[in-house]
Amino acid sequence: MTIMMRGSQYHLRKRVPRRYEGVEERKTIYQSLHTDSLKVASQKAESIWSHLVEGWEAKLAGDTGDAERRFEAARELAAIRGHRYLPATRVAELRREDLLTRVEATVGRDGEPDEREANAILGGVPEPQITVSRALDLYWSLAADKSIGKSADQLRRWKNPRVKAVRNFIAVVGDKALPDISGDDMLDFRDWWMDRLESGGLTPNSANKDLIHLGDVLKTVNKMKRLGLVLPLSDLSFKEGEASQRPPFSKGWIKDRLLADGALDGLNPDARGIVRAMVNTGARPSELAGLTADQIHLDGDVPHISIEPVGRQLKTRNARRVIPLCGVSLDAMKAAQRGFPRYLTNSSGLSATVNKYLRSNGLLETMGHSLYGLRHSFEDRLLAAGIDERVRRDLFGHALNRERYGKGLSLAALRDQIQRVAL
Repeated sequence: MTIMMRGSQYHLRKRVPRRYEGVEERKTIYQSLHTDSLKVASQKAESIWSHLVEGWEAKLAGDTGDAERRFEAARELAAIRGHRYLPATRVAELRREDLLTRVEATVGRDGEPDEREANAILGGVPEPQITVSRALDLYWSLAADKSIGKSADQLRRWKNPRVKAVRNFIAVVGDKALPDISGDDMLDFRDWWMDRLESGGLTPNSANKDLIHLGDVLKTVNKMKRLGLVLPLSDLSFKEGEASQRPPFSKGWIKDRLLADGALDGLNPDARGIVRAMVNTGARPSELAGLTADQIHLDGDVPHISIEPVGRQLKTRNARRVIPLCGVSLDAMKAAQRGFPRYLTNSSGLSATVNKYLRSNGLLETMGHSLYGLRHSFEDRLLAAGIDERVRRDLFGHALNRERYGKGLSLAALRDQIQRVAL
């Protein structure tokens, strides 16, 4: 970049990079800096050159075949030129002086209108219509903040329900542009789900999840792309019955059936270890599956595990915690000092594997029981022993319904409380 005096004013002189030859006819830029001070000229030169480059980049982007990128480029170029992008119909409604200002801004150095400038400033680039399938493609980047910290397994479980919901909607209604989605379309989708609920033995919860995930995708794209649409997504959910409680295993069932010699031998070692580790920790199956060797602390006075966001997100902020190991759970972790590698990166099949085994071997106390009942059983035993609510919530990673003061019990004190109910 050269700053040179021409007449009484300093000018910027710089060759146009080859990258911009298609959108800038000049080979070399001579731009007045409107000052006779070299210091001021030096300060202004960088800013002016950056402004020129921004405009060229916006024009280059406008040459793409991607309708959305063309529209974004036009909006960006209009902003660089000091105007808010408006569609041509809105530009035509502007006050006369504002309209003339925009028209004058489209004139190039040769006195002729510049087509790219005119399209951007006068609203000649039509806003693209985003279809439902395209909305899903856009959603992943627009909602990228929601995936921060998720493991590959968590990311898959986050994505799949949204993919399923969008596919279901398209199968029923078609891949419509978002502005064309009507209230009748949404009712048709709801009716389709009603038929499935009546004939397929599914619960309203399944339908409501589809509606929630579809709404999340469409609302996010509508908001982040500033489409300004009023989407007909309200008052569609199905009334759900009272949520079924997963019953806890009784203390006797755990001792006499689940922990009986050889009862769990048919499970793979990692699944078996996780079942036994749940008994006296109440940890979620996915939390145990995600443990690494660094989170398993067997040396020292109080063996314990630490639930931390290592390579994955935790379910809630309060889920980060330490749990002393006692009884059968301590034995399980001594046998799995490096964790449970089979399920470390993908725990999705863990519960299904365990529940199928328990069901097939008569180890479910009732047909309503499942692996998660071990977590509830641990909490019931703590409650029956009169252990303070703050302690129980700290162990389970639950929020308090009041402000949390202090650090809570020490590891040794927590161990002593668990030891009272450990199996």
